[in-house]
Amino acid sequence: MAALAALIFEVDGTLAETERDGHRVAFKRAFSDAGLDWHRDETEYGRLPAVIGGEERMAHGWAWRDPAPGRPRPTRPSASRTCTSARPASARRWWKPVRSACVTGVERLLRDARSAGVRLAIATTTTPANVESLLHHTPGPSALFWFECIGAGDIAPRKKPAPGIYRHVLAQMSLEPSDCVAIEDSEPGFAAAQAAGIPSLVTRGHHTPAGGFEGAMAVLDGLGKGDRHAAGLALGRPSRGNVDAGTLAAWHHAATRSSPTADNAVPTG
Repeated sequence: MAALAALIFEVDGTLAETERDGHRVAFKRAFSDAGLDWHRDETEYGRLPAVIGGEERMAHGWAWRDPAPGRPRPTRPSASRTCTSARPASARRWWKPVRSACVTGVERLLRDARSAGVRLAIATTTTPANVESLLHHTPGPSALFWFECIGAGDIAPRKKPAPGIYRHVLAQMSLEPSDCVAIEDSEPGFAAAQAAGIPSLVTRGHHTPAGGFEGAMAVLDGLGKGDRHAAGLALGRPSRGNVDAGTLAAWHHAATRSSPTADNAVPTG
């Protein structure tokens, strides 16, 4: 039974509320600059985070939207090319909307984990440039050096829910899956962590589905800060409070004591 050695974070929705306040706004501005009226409100955008990858998500959403009268429906290839060309412009704007959108309690947890000697890593399909921008602006430039390994972008050949990005991070840090806790906010991300054999904490964001996440170590509405306590289920029981390194270590101990070993994880990519 391993002690908790590392926390591995997804970025979008776990370090900051980047889906609603970042990517959606940045792409809207980039498309507007390109003379396109491909805008999504929060409800419409909320259907897209299950599609992993920024360009893939935008192409999926806009390739099949109802066109304006007299305008031909965009084909998937042309929508993909447009999203690819808009991606650099959106990245330049991406950090501004999320500058104050750090998930409640995440900076507190990061600092507490470092003080407790728990290593930090990132496993995401978000581009390295987006990760660097987010860390630089929330919580600050020094955060770039808090994470021992940043697995981002196309390092893994297949995106989540395939577990390749998690396996890359584990290999880089010479860790076993049972040494870690993954912090995710989406079904594909949770599935990737599960397939890699890593116990998982799910923090629900604005676009996280209400159900699912069977087998998660905990499913909460955040991490908590001050009197803004996180609430949900931990180890199958109601939980309310602020998540710190000690709490995660206790949950991890209980989860790894009662769960199959990482060797039994499903090798799906």
